[in-house]
Amino acid sequence: MGDPALSRRGFLAASAAAGLGMTALTACGGDSDGGSSGTTTVEWWNISTTEPSKTVWAALARKYEAQNPKVKIKIVQMENDAYKSKMTALTASGKLPDIFHTWGGGVLKQQVDAGLVENLTDRTKPWGEALLPVAKEPYLLDDQVYGIPFDIGMIGFWYNKALFEKAGIAEPPTTWDGFLDAVRKLKAAEVTPLALAGKEKWPGMYYWAYLAMRTAGAEALQKAYDDKDFTGASFVEAGEHLEELVGLQPFQKGFLGAAYSSPTGQAATVGNGKAAMELMGQWAPTVQADAGKGLGKDLGFFPFPAVEGGKGAITEVFGGGGGHALRRGAPQEAVDFLKFFASEATDLELVKKTGVLPVVPAAESAIADPNIKAVQAQLKAATGFQLYLDQAYAPAVGQEVNDSVAALIAGSKSPGQVAQSITKTAKEEQ
Repeated sequence: MGDPALSRRGFLAASAAAGLGMTALTACGGDSDGGSSGTTTVEWWNISTTEPSKTVWAALARKYEAQNPKVKIKIVQMENDAYKSKMTALTASGKLPDIFHTWGGGVLKQQVDAGLVENLTDRTKPWGEALLPVAKEPYLLDDQVYGIPFDIGMIGFWYNKALFEKAGIAEPPTTWDGFLDAVRKLKAAEVTPLALAGKEKWPGMYYWAYLAMRTAGAEALQKAYDDKDFTGASFVEAGEHLEELVGLQPFQKGFLGAAYSSPTGQAATVGNGKAAMELMGQWAPTVQADAGKGLGKDLGFFPFPAVEGGKGAITEVFGGGGGHALRRGAPQEAVDFLKFFASEATDLELVKKTGVLPVVPAAESAIADPNIKAVQAQLKAATGFQLYLDQAYAPAVGQEVNDSVAALIAGSKSPGQVAQSITKTAKEEQ
């Protein structure tokens, strides 16, 4: 993964698999050196396609332009999966946008190894050092800064309190057996227990990843990747636990073809009261309200349950945040925009208006939503942290995790086959 040539070949193969040829690519970062008017255009790619974030982010760009009349921020916004596919192809072409969304981890490392990302270590001092350390972690490679966070959070269960009460569930479950019992009670009460965006695969990966953390422990996931071996008993057991859940038929009708944020997708199903739970990140309330009606005071949050006999603890969390990276050679105006976006004033606005968790310590006081406070409390008490697997690992390995887990949920792969497929891809990545 450290060989730029190998990294580039990996991205070329991935873009070919995604059906994205070079003709599909748009020019990026090519108009940011100013023109005859003396205005510098900075192209900013992000995934804030739902409200209120879409409007808030656009307003922030306009605010920055008003403060900097000689800078134009060109916003390109894409839905999560479309963005990942497009960025894979752009990385293969060797030309990235001036500013682009990143989750850090293995994907960012391959882009860095390919020589495409700006080292921000010196260019973001001293203001970058004031950000929360845990939020910066995914963007540090060999103690060098390659991204600036704007959000941090974790995956957990978002649930409908009214539907839990209808099913006679007094408290959110804290163990996997208790969780399965809750699913059975919801089904008995004729309530759909879980909503899942099976079409997009990454939401299903959350279940296997968390179960692997609970059975093997958080550190085991990184060790398995380093050793190129996911065939250990704990990883197979994680698949068996997920297989048991799938056997209860807990998901909404048509879940295999459902998207995440569409009007009939996972978030809307929960937001409209058509399912009791979804396993999702701290952005869930915002997307539920944008895609559906939102649950208001009926919405609650609880961490992924512990697995009896497992090596992992309920205080080990799975998640990550959002950040921005710059293409190599990006203009100073792009760095200045990152500074603006990471300022206390901007962070306060993001926390108040979009529900993100703050990356600037002084903005913590702006958190008003009790569920977001619950997420923050879980993060502060965390004894271990694992970045999203499709970002922590090299792209090919992360994609195989998503694909194999989706196949398990669809019933076409066994738990053992999932572990073997991920291992095979990890070995091929060497």
